[in-house]
Amino acid sequence: MTAELRARGGGGEDCQVLLNQMKEITGIQDSAFLLAALKAADGDLMEAVTFLTEDPAPEPVQSPAAAEPSAWEGSVVGKQLPQDVGAAPAPHNQDSLRTANTVRPLESPKASAAERDAAERPQDAHSAENKNRSKRKRCEVWGESPKQSDWRRAGDWPVGMKNIGNTCWFSAVIQSLFQLPDFRRLVLGYSLPQNVLESCRSHTGKRNIAFMQELQCLFALMLGTWRKFVDPSAALELLRDVFRSAEQPQQDVSEFTHKLLDWLEDAFQLTVNVTSLGDKSENPMVQLFYGTFLTEGVHEGNAFSKIETFGQYPLQVNGYRNLNECLEGAMVEGEMDEATASQSVKYGQERWFTKLPPVLTFELSRFEFNQSLGQPEKIHTKLEFPQTMYMDRYLYCNKDLIQMKREEMKRLKEKMVTLQQKLERYMEYGSGPARFPLPDMLQYVLEFIATKPAGAVCSAQSSQTTPLHSQAKPNVLDVLSQPNSIQEKTDARTEDEAFFVANSSPQQSSSMDLQPPVSPAELSERPAPHVVSREELNLVQTCLQRWRNEIEQDMQDLKESIARINLSIEQMYCDPLLQQVPYRLHAVLVHEGQANAGHYWAFIYDQPRKRWLKYNDISVTESSWEELERESFGGLRNASAYCLMYISDQVSPVGADEGEGPEARQLQKEVEALSPELRHYIQEDNWRLEQEAEEWDEEQSCKIPQMEPSPTSELQDLSSESGPEQSPVCEPSVHSLSSEHARIAKEQTAKAIANTADAYEKNGVEAALCEAFHEEYSRLYLLSKETPTPQNDARLQHVLIYFMQNNAPQQVVERTLLEQFADKNLSYDERSISIMKVARAKLSEIGPDDVDMEEYKRWHEDYSLFRKVSIYLLTGLELYQNRKYQESLTYLVYAYQSNTKLLLKGTNRGVSESLIALYRRKCLLKLNEVAASLFVSCEEAHVSEGVSILNELIIPCMHLMNNFEISKEDLDAIEVMRNRWCSYLGREDMDAKLQMKLGELLPRLLDGSTEVIVLKEPPKIRPNSPYDLCSRFAAVMESIHGASAVAVQ
Repeated sequence: MTAELRARGGGGEDCQVLLNQMKEITGIQDSAFLLAALKAADGDLMEAVTFLTEDPAPEPVQSPAAAEPSAWEGSVVGKQLPQDVGAAPAPHNQDSLRTANTVRPLESPKASAAERDAAERPQDAHSAENKNRSKRKRCEVWGESPKQSDWRRAGDWPVGMKNIGNTCWFSAVIQSLFQLPDFRRLVLGYSLPQNVLESCRSHTGKRNIAFMQELQCLFALMLGTWRKFVDPSAALELLRDVFRSAEQPQQDVSEFTHKLLDWLEDAFQLTVNVTSLGDKSENPMVQLFYGTFLTEGVHEGNAFSKIETFGQYPLQVNGYRNLNECLEGAMVEGEMDEATASQSVKYGQERWFTKLPPVLTFELSRFEFNQSLGQPEKIHTKLEFPQTMYMDRYLYCNKDLIQMKREEMKRLKEKMVTLQQKLERYMEYGSGPARFPLPDMLQYVLEFIATKPAGAVCSAQSSQTTPLHSQAKPNVLDVLSQPNSIQEKTDARTEDEAFFVANSSPQQSSSMDLQPPVSPAELSERPAPHVVSREELNLVQTCLQRWRNEIEQDMQDLKESIARINLSIEQMYCDPLLQQVPYRLHAVLVHEGQANAGHYWAFIYDQPRKRWLKYNDISVTESSWEELERESFGGLRNASAYCLMYISDQVSPVGADEGEGPEARQLQKEVEALSPELRHYIQEDNWRLEQEAEEWDEEQSCKIPQMEPSPTSELQDLSSESGPEQSPVCEPSVHSLSSEHARIAKEQTAKAIANTADAYEKNGVEAALCEAFHEEYSRLYLLSKETPTPQNDARLQHVLIYFMQNNAPQQVVERTLLEQFADKNLSYDERSISIMKVARAKLSEIGPDDVDMEEYKRWHEDYSLFRKVSIYLLTGLELYQNRKYQESLTYLVYAYQSNTKLLLKGTNRGVSESLIALYRRKCLLKLNEVAASLFVSCEEAHVSEGVSILNELIIPCMHLMNNFEISKEDLDAIEVMRNRWCSYLGREDMDAKLQMKLGELLPRLLDGSTEVIVLKEPPKIRPNSPYDLCSRFAAVMESIHGASAVAVQ
């Protein structure tokens, strides 16, 4: 890299570009100092920036004017300018300067020590994260925000459940069961007489009792805890111990779930045995979750019938479109065959539900074993299911009616197949390999006989010309005559070209229209009859037209018949007599990932709140049916439902006293109804929470004051203006953001003042200020109305252009401009000083009721964040072009996250989201390739480096991207990356140790929802001159757009 620096330095210009970039990023303006740092870093820009920003760097001495705090900041601000300022040709009234409110100086407690601590904190936390991932702070929440609200329960909001290592399935199952009030009361009210406890000798019985007791405690906390989420470790350990034993190897989630329900059934059976020994019909678990079905059929000519019990009813997914089709396929097997017995029977079998449980659970089989690969695979096909399921058509009591309807359904389907075959003969007509719609073929013949010979066409062209591409619907000959190169060229476009074409101006896109694919000369060469008499032409046209009309009518009749049959099939079971047994969807358990790795969560309908909630480990959020469809139906992504839980009207959706009050009152009543031991358990846990909160507060109070992650502190100057020897208490207040923006635009303001020399000499300082204000306002207003180009963003030039384009209040705009003329940095000559004093006087006279200073402050915070996003984006793009993908990704991720906050307030508040997303996606894919290649190299150092890239950059970025608003392009990219790593499972060329490491990585790659996402923050930035920033923006955009740079106006 030293050679590169020497080469760049030799040219002079490139070296200066590097220095300018370092000035923008670090805020240090001493070129000699920056050059020394660059050389010490061996020419590596990122290393030099990190060195300067993370270590205490000697800040170059500033001029007294720049370093001294404003003496007038925070004073009461001023009155109007004279009325003649309103003569500016801008769209506002005659009061060109409206009155404004007061503003207090934005105090900053930061000093050098605090800033160094704030800069070192992310790296220290990141290092600790890598050393021991299992150690978490008390506030273990997404984003590691150290606020009590992040780990305290909000009122009666449902609590989440901690994932203690691949246990998301347990959270999904338990949350679904807990939200059933009947089941919840069964568990919380479970008790055994002392003599039964003492007489229980078997290991299985003791284990089941212990599990039930742990589940009781867990349910009690979920009712009454003050925590945002609970820890299920104790109950899970009992389950895990069984599957860790030698006789019972590790099994899949379905086995875990079945085992859990079996234990609960056995535990409740102990209570039943006290009064009715061995009577399972009295078991509350059986009464709530188990039903019966009758199987009737014929096997090898012999009729049979049997009744069976079921809990979770298994359904195949492959080959079915919706839940009713799955059930129909499961209930009926085999075909009609009257010859197999003396009377009409069905060869095969039918199942009929004879008793449905209050809680009806369907287990969707989404996994199958691939014999050729020797491993299980997940079925990603789409399967729809309704919110209300009518079970009448599957009940034994409706057997006769349903058999009639099934016969009618079979007849309709056979008829529809016949009609579709007839229609297909019209649509694919011909005896050779190429077949076409018959009406079109007749039309082509009509066109052929109507085509004039070549000589006639040439003579006709002299009088008029009809471009081929202007026809509304080109025929087959026209399509075949088009050159293939057009399509090939279109398909060959890269993602970059497609993006920039989509974002180009209409003038640019209009020049790219395709030219007529067939010239007039080619028209004359189309096939035509040699000789056709008028009589022949009329006869053939009459016959062909009549035949075509007849065929089109036949086809229309067929389509209408098919549509009627389809409607009859869809409405076959809409009979009111078959809608007497409704089941409402209660919970949907979802799996995302592949057969051997993935993540689980649940959607559960909250009856009191009348909305769907999403239970994703510690997170419980509001959801919707639309989100549930996207994530549960399957087909679009690798997430789909694997278990559906429906409930009948027999199950009370809320507490018994639903009409007495809101959910909070119901929960409180349930807590009061608990046993004294469980109430005491809840109180102890809440007391421990308070102790933890007090300890946490003490820890925070003992720390050195640090920079808070508020919008203001993020956007203020991050370099200390006081020396290292000064304490935080004695540090002078930094300038407000509006003053900072005034300093950024001081050269433009000074130029406006310089143009008022005549007015100043002839009419005095007041007139000069009015003229300068008027001219600068008009200039900025015109710039704000200019059409933006890919290589020029006028908002970077001046804060007021940003305000005007986003329709900021007029008082905010005018006060901002007046404050720029009051900036003490304009003290260049007597005229500037005089105008500055008059502007300061007017600011000091503005009353407190004229401007909302909180709103004023928010506008300036938004602009500072906009400039910060722009710097992040530009730096990320520059690094990406230099193939420094690790550094680039960090800048692009932070640019995207910060830009999202701006875009929530308006489309013009931030930069192009699609541009950031495009290069973030490209950078992530490049990094994933690098990490995967390092991992499969099998060299220990390379493997460690690949894992480090995956853990520190790829996985955090993927999980930040993977939300419910994720774009299809980002989703596809994530799937590509996940599939790349999943493809390494079971590879013979990878040793067992590497496979084990891969097994540890995949859950985080596919799940990671409970992790604290920590991305290394990029070096701090300090946006300075708009000229440097705009020039840099133009240069970067020119390199990716191929556009020419523009000068800053």
